[in-house]
Amino acid sequence: MRIALIAHDRKKEEIVQLAMAYESILREHELYATGTTGLRIMEATSLQVTRFLSGPLGGDQQIGAMIARNEMDLIIFLRDPLTAQPHEPDIIALLRLCDVNKIPFATNMGTAEVLLKALERGELRWREVVREEEQA
Repeated sequence: MRIALIAHDRKKEEIVQLAMAYESILREHELYATGTTGLRIMEATSLQVTRFLSGPLGGDQQIGAMIARNEMDLIIFLRDPLTAQPHEPDIIALLRLCDVNKIPFATNMGTAEVLLKALERGELRWREVVREEEQA
């Protein structure tokens, strides 16, 4: 499964903690992240992460392009709902693309943990079927 890990500045420590706590699950998958988030995860864990640009500089859009091609299977985007984000339209576009392509999208730690546990139990394998159908 291809998993994108994204976090606003005030949520970066949380996503690093999430990656550390679920490293054994995440290591079995292809990981992608926006710039600083990916670097911090790699520094704190043994996980390999394909890094894109910083979110506001186009990283969200790079991940969005993969979502549009149905090349992502799970998005964890720990958002800071209390701080205005200049790239909010990019974030809304990611949500819309995930809805169109039936891609699970977590925006907070609680939902992220539920999805990672489901991933561990094999409950997201249906994404492989959806991805194959879309590409056929």
